Amino acid sequence: MNRRDTADLAGSVSLGAWAAFGLLGMIAIGRPDTPPTPDHQVWAWALGHRPAELLAFARGVTATGTGPFPYALVVLAGALVGHTARQRLAAAALGLLCLTAGQALRYGAMVIVQRQRPPQADWATHASGWSFPSGHSTTAALTAGLIILAVRIRAPHGRNPLTAVILLWGITVGLSRSVLGVHWCTDVLGGWLFAVGWGGSCLCAASWWLPERFIPRTPQMPIESGKGHRAPQDPGR
Repeated sequence: MNRRDTADLAGSVSLGAWAAFGLLGMIAIGRPDTPPTPDHQVWAWALGHRPAELLAFARGVTATGTGPFPYALVVLAGALVGHTARQRLAAAALGLLCLTAGQALRYGAMVIVQRQRPPQADWATHASGWSFPSGHSTTAALTAGLIILAVRIRAPHGRNPLTAVILLWGITVGLSRSVLGVHWCTDVLGGWLFAVGWGGSCLCAASWWLPERFIPRTPQMPIESGKGHRAPQDPGR
C-alpha cells in the first residue's frame, strides 16, 4: 500500500471513529450523573461476576495501561521499526508525540464532558478524575495501535499472531476498568474510539507529510522455490 492509500484509509477510519466518539460524548454530556441504562446493566453484571482471582488479574492488567510502561513500549517499538539510527530516533519521537498529545487531548475531553464515575463504594482499585473517556482504555489502545503499526512494518514473519496478542492486551486493559468498577462501559468504548480517531489522524498526517528518508520499508517476504512464479502471459489462452 502506497503512502496516499495509507493516508486515505487512515483518514477514513479516523473520521468514522471521531464521529462515533462525538455522538457518545454528546450522550455523556447530556447525562453526566445518570448514564444510560445499558451502562448500569453492564456495571451491575460486572459487580456480580468478579471473583477474587478475576479482580487480582484485572488489577495487574490495568496497571500496565498507565504510568511509564506504555511510553516505554512506544519507544521500544520505535527503536525496532527503523533501519537506520535516524529512522529509529524519528519513529520513537513521533510515537511519543502521538501518545503524549493524545493524552492531552483526552484530558481536555474529560474536562469538557465532566462525567461522574460509578459509585465509589463499589470500586476495587484507586481512580481519580472524570470518567469519560477512560484514560487507561485510551492509553492502552493508542499504545497497542502504535506497536501494531511497528510490527506490521518491521516483522516479515509472525505478524498476525503478534498483532492479535497486542490487540488483546489493549482490549483487556479497557475491560479491566469496568471489572474494577471505576468506569462505565461507554467510558471504555469512548476511550477506544478516541484512540482510533487520534491514532488514525496521526498516521494520516505522517503518511502525507513525513519525509521519505524517515519512513522505514516493509521487509519483503521471500518467495519459496516453486511458488509465487507466474507463467508468462499467453494471448491465445
